[in-house]
Amino acid sequence: MARFRTWATIALAGALGLSLAGCSSHGGKRAEDARKAASAQGRAAVNTPRWTVAMITHSGDGDTFWDIVQSGAEQAAAKDNINFLYSHDANAQQQAQLVDAAVDQKVDGIIVTLAKPDAMKAAVARAEKAGIPVVTVNSGSAESRQFGALTHVGQDETIAGEAVGDELNKRGRKKVLCVLHEQGNVGHEQRCAGVKKTFHGTVENLYVNGTNMPDVQSALEARLQSDKSVDTVVTLGAPYADTAVKARSGAGSRAEVDTFDLNAKVAAELKDGTLGFAVDQQPYLQGYEAVDQLWLYKYNANALGGGRPVLTGPQIITKDQATALEQYTKRGTR
Repeated sequence: MARFRTWATIALAGALGLSLAGCSSHGGKRAEDARKAASAQGRAAVNTPRWTVAMITHSGDGDTFWDIVQSGAEQAAAKDNINFLYSHDANAQQQAQLVDAAVDQKVDGIIVTLAKPDAMKAAVARAEKAGIPVVTVNSGSAESRQFGALTHVGQDETIAGEAVGDELNKRGRKKVLCVLHEQGNVGHEQRCAGVKKTFHGTVENLYVNGTNMPDVQSALEARLQSDKSVDTVVTLGAPYADTAVKARSGAGSRAEVDTFDLNAKVAAELKDGTLGFAVDQQPYLQGYEAVDQLWLYKYNANALGGGRPVLTGPQIITKDQATALEQYTKRGTR
């Protein structure tokens, strides 16, 4: 544990002196674009001190959703004269170590996800004990206030799941397969539970290894082949929607594929009818508002939400809305 703490501290210190850490090559490019844009515009929109904010998420490598969150945070940071640092780890214990490293570096604010809150509780408490304000984002809305965070910015996952159930009722669906790609993620469990709460038909959960797309596809394909009564597949992340489409084809199924989250691929497949609908939680807004909240708190002791989460979703996106949003998904902000 101590060895990892040293490694994490060194890694974060390197980020202070070098480039912004990205969760993929796309994230790195967006970070560079943000720096160039800020440079071209001359200076930040504020004259406050150059505070440093660290965002630590539970993202795995190459997840396009987190590229969008990061992009929003970077844009707000450029505006707010903030030195923004991004790091991530899908392993909850290692994510907690990255928070500890940010505390050791004495950053001015921390943004963190609570996908696995029990593993993060002590690290968040350590930040607050050090006098570092914390904003939670994306996951962990139920635990955010309990852990002492300023506010939570994101989507209430139970409410989002309920919205999916309502939409499926309108579409006359009867049996849904809810695909969970990260075991132990409380937000994913809440989404599927929300679907079950409002959906009039049957909902079954399917747990898959989200780090291995071929395995996800084969597991889905096998399930659809063995149960022809499944008329809907709901995936919990945009990258998994296309995999579900491939599994549907391989299984000879006519099930509708719907998904949480939006990206350029999802928007295109909504337009051509490959997907039924998507649930957008506006990840760009999550990153942007989280940074803005910390700036407002440091500058003016402001806090958003009045003790409740600041909701960025859900928004049901269908074929009609996808056309209007496609330009934004292509630039990486939706």
